[in-house]
This record gives sequence, structure tokens and C-alpha cells, in this order.
Amino acid sequence: MKAYELISWLEKKYPTDAAEDWDNVGLLTGDDNTEVSHVFLALDLTEETLAEAIENGADMILTHHPMIFSGIKKINNHSFTGRRILTLIRKGIVYYAMHTNYDVLGMADLSADYMKLENPSVLSVTEEREGEIQGFGRVGDLPDRMTLREYAQLVKKSLKLKDVKVYGNLDSEVDRAAVCTGSGKSMIQDAIAAGAEVYVTGDIDHHTGIDTVAQGLALIDAGHYGTEYIFMDAVKKELNQAFPELTVSCAGVKSPYAIL
Repeated sequence: MKAYELISWLEKKYPTDAAEDWDNVGLLTGDDNTEVSHVFLALDLTEETLAEAIENGADMILTHHPMIFSGIKKINNHSFTGRRILTLIRKGIVYYAMHTNYDVLGMADLSADYMKLENPSVLSVTEEREGEIQGFGRVGDLPDRMTLREYAQLVKKSLKLKDVKVYGNLDSEVDRAAVCTGSGKSMIQDAIAAGAEVYVTGDIDHHTGIDTVAQGLALIDAGHYGTEYIFMDAVKKELNQAFPELTVSCAGVKSPYAIL
């Protein structure tokens, strides 16, 4: 199939106009008339994931985070972004990204399922689309009242993580939780307003952690990568169902950092 056919399907499901104004989504490099038969999924287009895609024989790469966020005045081998763009062009690989549009229209509900939220609602509203309220994150009830320690362990197990950071009294009880994948500290006040007792996100710094606990909200920092790598498997399942003729593969799940 042609790349533009797949892109058309993606943009009907996850319209680019649902992305934030500062974001950079859609076809980032390549010719959308290219014939594609193997799509490679990754959270980020790093040197490692690009090499993995090439080794797998991919002719299209689909990532969550865009490799290109702002204007580029030069494309050459003197920068890591330039080198990746040159490699994509030389190899004839089409590169597409769907970031905050997927966060709003896909990742939010997906993460609510992983966090075991019941009766979830939008955490931070961005717009009304086709009669439905859309936005980042979800807030909902837990299946049972449990300790913060127990819920942190549930999050860790559900996301298959080696560790999570927890801010708050581990023996306190919670039964209403919020989640926003990636870097979600800007939505802490939304979580508090929604009555959440614990908020799962990533990229929590020291002062944000202790200040949030002081406001009565516990935090579980499961990491930026740890909360968003689920994008790969979810989109793979969607593509396999919609386009059984396509080969779809994913980058290996590997945290970008190590804890010693």
C-alpha cells in the first residue's frame, strides 16, 4: 500500500488538528507516494531505534514523540537530528509522528485501562469533538479501596516496570486516581480539583513532589518512558487489525536510563 493511504487512515482516527499548537505531528520526512509494507513503531526515533528499524527492513517508521520539534536551518551530518534525517532519506524510509493528538484521542483511555480506572472521565479538557469532551489524562475510581503502597505496586506490575517513585504516605488509603502519561505535572491542579487521592504520571521533580503531597495528593512517578511505551503495542494491534497485509514491528522495550 502507499504511505498516504496509511496516513489517511491514521489521520481519520487521530486527526492532526487535535494536537497542541506547539507540537509537530504528521509526515515529518519522506515521500507519501512510497510503497510501504513494513511499519516500525517506537516511542522515540533515536540512533538505536533507527538502526533497529533498518535492520528489520522497515520502509515506514511511526513514533509517538516527534524527532523534529522546531524549525531546522541546516540538514547535515554535523547534528544528531541531521544525521537521522539523512539516513531516513538515503534509506527511503517514510517517517510519521503522532504525539499530543494520540495523547488525547488514544493514550488517555489506554492509560486509564492500565491504571484500572472505573468510570473514567477527562482530566484536563482541551475541546469538544464530535459531541464528546476530549482532553489529556483520565480520572476515575479504583476497583477497591487500597493503600498507596498497594496501588503503587499495581501500577508497577501493570506497566511491567522495575521501579516507581512514590510521594506520600504509603499506608494511606486511596480509591480515586488520576493518570496522565509522559510529563503531567502541569495537570496536578486538575487532579486535585477532580477529587483524586493519587496521581500517576512521569517527570516529577523534588519540589513538585513534596508540594503536591502538602496539598493532599499522593504521586506515583512511573517515568516518562514507563508510562508511554504502551503506545507501541496498542498501535501495533490497531494496524494488524486494520491492515493484515502489513508487517508491523516494535522497538524493543528498554528504559533510556539505568538505576544502579
